[in-house]
Amino acid sequence: MENAIKFLIITVSDRCSCGQSVDESGPNLAREILEKKFGIVLEIKCIPDEQKIIELELVNGSSRADVILTTGGTGFSPRDVTPEATKAVIEREVPGFPMAMLLESLSKTPHAALSRPVCGIKGGCLIINLPGSVKGSSECFSAIAPTLKHAVDLLQGRNDHGSSLIRKSKVSTSNVANRPRESQWPMISVEDSQELVMQNKLKLTKENLPLSLDLFGRVIASDVSSVDPLPPFRASIKDGYAVLSSDGKGSRKVLKSLTAGMSADGDMILNNGECVRVNTGGPLPANADAVVQVEDTSLLEASSDGEEVKVLIAVAPKPGQDIRPVGNDIALNEVVLKTGDAITSIELGLLATIGVTSVPVFRLPKVSVLSTGNEVVEPGVELRPGAIRDSNRITLLSLLRNHRFPTYDLGIAKDEPDDILSHLIKGLETSDIILTTGGVSMGERDYLKAVITEDLGATIHFARVNMKPGKPTTFATCSWNGKLKMLFCLPGNPVSATVTFHLYVLPALRGISGHKKQFSTTITVRLGFDIKKLDPRPEYRRVVLDWNQSDGIPLAKSTGDQISSRLMSWREANCLLILPSNKEVEEIKNGTLLKGLIVGSL
Repeated sequence: MENAIKFLIITVSDRCSCGQSVDESGPNLAREILEKKFGIVLEIKCIPDEQKIIELELVNGSSRADVILTTGGTGFSPRDVTPEATKAVIEREVPGFPMAMLLESLSKTPHAALSRPVCGIKGGCLIINLPGSVKGSSECFSAIAPTLKHAVDLLQGRNDHGSSLIRKSKVSTSNVANRPRESQWPMISVEDSQELVMQNKLKLTKENLPLSLDLFGRVIASDVSSVDPLPPFRASIKDGYAVLSSDGKGSRKVLKSLTAGMSADGDMILNNGECVRVNTGGPLPANADAVVQVEDTSLLEASSDGEEVKVLIAVAPKPGQDIRPVGNDIALNEVVLKTGDAITSIELGLLATIGVTSVPVFRLPKVSVLSTGNEVVEPGVELRPGAIRDSNRITLLSLLRNHRFPTYDLGIAKDEPDDILSHLIKGLETSDIILTTGGVSMGERDYLKAVITEDLGATIHFARVNMKPGKPTTFATCSWNGKLKMLFCLPGNPVSATVTFHLYVLPALRGISGHKKQFSTTITVRLGFDIKKLDPRPEYRRVVLDWNQSDGIPLAKSTGDQISSRLMSWREANCLLILPSNKEVEEIKNGTLLKGLIVGSL
């Protein structure tokens, strides 16, 4: 079904998400969509009434669905936060749909006035809140369903007939016989092409975000200093007794107990022969200068109700013993995190410790991913002769998601200049970077480079690299609405696309988002097999590393056939073996030490 609406259905319910009740509204909506042929249902999800979780699912879903239907969480209950989550995500509100649903529902029951649906647009996706009941969600969906096809066509840049509304491409598709037989682009080295990418990457920009788990992996954009010392008071390091060290060993009268979280009275003063019981992290009397751990004491006298009256200090304390001074861990105004520091769990803990609620970080670039090709179809489509299912898009989108970069799914463009241009413009409108696969070789239908230069006015910085796989990798930049955009046009073979992602795209993204270390780690590995034949181009071969070696150097084991269309060779691979050209060496023996680029978990 060409241009079929892709629906994602999200049921928002605490009880359904934990299995206490069965979701009926989501499956009922899916049946209605399929039976009435409104489109296809990508997935039915059930999540709790947690605003952050709802927001995350909406953001992630908007990159792959045309329409997201939520059901539930639109009432007056304190846990009904679906409208608030939707408002936090959408870029433009669509008030007509809630009005249509409300009018339909009010004709059935006055209680419909208690529903708070929100509808809006996120990128190219329409997000619609429906009530939680089977009856209510079905009635509201029926009220708006007849308009969804036209709404999605407008969002996708199509008219009522499914044709593109975007301007026509200038690229000619005629005179195939006289097309160039050789590439006009010079072959350059991987090192030179990587340098061109880094020289032309987007500039760093900053934003302030609230302290939350969403900061994990982000990079600090400005030095962060403490506004309070840590500890903010003199604190005990041990469970024991705060004493005057000048009293030495002997009997002490126990005045009271000071535990963590209590306030030590500013005028609390110990006299000779007195002590105060303290806990780890607890405050101390103003003039106490030592803490004696409980193991170095014994009970001399107790009250009838079990309170300590006197204890024996068995070991003479020293001044400053087991006391953390004010600011011992973090001084007042000390720089805790510096510009360029990556935020992990420890940094999050430090930010919480010093009371920072607004964190300056470098902004993450948004990346659109596009597949091209007349032969490429969606994974769920039955294959026709000559067709292949698209694996590149989901592979690259998941790699981007794994590295926590926001994404937008541009779908599949046909090998036609108008269609390619339409998809690219949508990417330029929604993202900072466009990542495409296919259409960059010397085939008669490879129009991508012509479209980006003739229609978008892009500057191609390189379009042929001396490497295997990935020779036709193309990198370009263009200005769109006054902003610089980057275009990575990767080869269509799955392995080529993934290898070049690690070599070019990921380093650029890390550089744009402020990471000091932009390129993946390169280590020395020992070859675990013979290589009888090398390619004329330097090669990046997929291997898996075995670290159980007595000399500590990992052994590189082959993942099988290395043809660039064989995605199976990426399974378990965590390293790209960097092989020289056959112009440098004819073969490489088992046991030879080589360089390897880490691309997966070790």
